[in-house]
Amino acid sequence: MGAIPPAAAPSGAHPVRPGARPTAAPSRLTRQRRNAAWLFVLPMLAVLAAVAGWPLLRTIYFGFTNANLSNLEGHELVGMANFAALASDGDWWRAVLNTVVFALVSVTLETILGMVIALTLNAHLPGRGLLRAAVLIPWAIPTVVSAQMWNWMYNDLYGVLNAVFLAVGITHQPHAWTADPSLALFAVIAVDVWKTTPFMALLILAALQLLPGEIYEAARVDGIPARKVFWRVTLPLIRPALMVAIIFRTLDALRIFDLPYVLTGNSRYTASMAIYARQQLVEFQDVGYGSAASTFLFLVVAVFTVIYITAGRVRFTEK
Repeated sequence: MGAIPPAAAPSGAHPVRPGARPTAAPSRLTRQRRNAAWLFVLPMLAVLAAVAGWPLLRTIYFGFTNANLSNLEGHELVGMANFAALASDGDWWRAVLNTVVFALVSVTLETILGMVIALTLNAHLPGRGLLRAAVLIPWAIPTVVSAQMWNWMYNDLYGVLNAVFLAVGITHQPHAWTADPSLALFAVIAVDVWKTTPFMALLILAALQLLPGEIYEAARVDGIPARKVFWRVTLPLIRPALMVAIIFRTLDALRIFDLPYVLTGNSRYTASMAIYARQQLVEFQDVGYGSAASTFLFLVVAVFTVIYITAGRVRFTEK
């Protein structure tokens, strides 16, 4: 007998790919829920557009003008002149380098230390609740307060850090940690790591506590080493939460302003992109040039966000 030909698709119907599930039209209840969700979200989007969207667009616009703070309305369009000057400004590229180094080093150290602290706090230790509260103290201190506190500790004359290093023989003379060009940026990074590691530890600990205990009981029964369980079980399971924590910290690090500004002021060896933009806008009153720097900072943050989100989707979606 000959093969039975497949049934012809109805006229006007879209062909269905082999193995693909037919997509049903959304039900009335689903449409009502979507409409209700939009009703709740629209006020928030309107407020966000008014608070953040309009200032952002205004800043981008000023980046193409020669606006000055003393005469903000009497400006003219200059095209890409501000961005061209920014591209040839050595101080600006030094600020970009400082920001990128700060973000990469600080986020890497905070992720590693946060993982170690989270694994420790996740273990069944006596006094674990008190230890969790103590770990969060650096994160709870306002950034300006902690920066000024560390500024006193870094002082080369009466700072406790130099006193301790001299007493134990690590150094033979006091160092001006925030004034030395070779040490200033790493001094700022050390303070940021001390302050923000608890944030990473808290997010990682929350992910660890959601993991089912049966997996680890089965691993112990099978005699799998703890190191292998961490790399093959724990890390893949908490990787989505870890990616979210890294994204948040990277965005904060790229937008850093208060910590290096309080510690070192406008020093070119530690100035971030935000500090540079603020200096052009406020101290030099060059709104156009400062807005161009702020626009570039926004683009850098947006690019990093897209890269992280895209990498996370590629890695975590089902293959």
